[in-house]
Amino acid sequence: MANLYTPQAIWGRELRHYRKAAGLTQGQLAERIHFSESLISGVETGQLPASPEFADTCDETLATGGALRRLLDWRKGQVFPPWFGRWADKEQVATSLRSYEPILIPGLLQTPEYALEVLYGDEAAVHARLARQEVLKRQDPAPLRLRCVIDEAVLRRLIGSPKIMREQLEYLAALTTPRISVQVVPLGGMRAGLEAGFIIATLEGGSEVAYFDTAVRGLVTSDQDEIAAAVEKFEAIRIEALPLHMSMDLIRRTVEERWT
Repeated sequence: MANLYTPQAIWGRELRHYRKAAGLTQGQLAERIHFSESLISGVETGQLPASPEFADTCDETLATGGALRRLLDWRKGQVFPPWFGRWADKEQVATSLRSYEPILIPGLLQTPEYALEVLYGDEAAVHARLARQEVLKRQDPAPLRLRCVIDEAVLRRLIGSPKIMREQLEYLAALTTPRISVQVVPLGGMRAGLEAGFIIATLEGGSEVAYFDTAVRGLVTSDQDEIAAAVEKFEAIRIEALPLHMSMDLIRRTVEERWT
């Protein structure tokens, strides 16, 4: 259950107030703004974040005078930097993600303990990261499809303690479903560790947006040439990765040989 007093939950209660003042059910509002009823429910209960586009549409439909968009000012002080907040909005509405990560376990697949170490003990940032993981568990729309490729060095790099690493890798192996896959590029692969991390999101309707890691910030782009290059790079890296079942075997073997 979402914390009732987080800014996100408070914003959701304000939406519910304006919706009820307009005499609309969640279903009726969904029909008018063309966002799903499940999203409206998740936002109102504080379980899902509201994007600026969602707030603007609700403001217009509910005739709030722009109040809901102004109330999103709390996000200016949120744990996500502004450039990542833009990506987080896209991530929430994506139907699938293709991710390459050479340094760490991808954020959507991190355990709370692993995330706490990576985020230097910032519990608010950990909470935000775990909230992002709801896209893998949602019911409506369907959970997004996640295809991850990671370097073997990620499995062997100590984050926190051997116990944290053991639990993280066991969690990673257990997550594998038809909708979530993790493949590992073995040490010695031509591209292992040579590429910066990046993610390609496919949105409803087939449009795509990409996120690229850099030394100082992340970059979000919808430029089709850049996305095409990212897709080509992802496929080239994925070809070097072990098949899924061999990747799972390597993850479990690393647990036994290195973190037990």
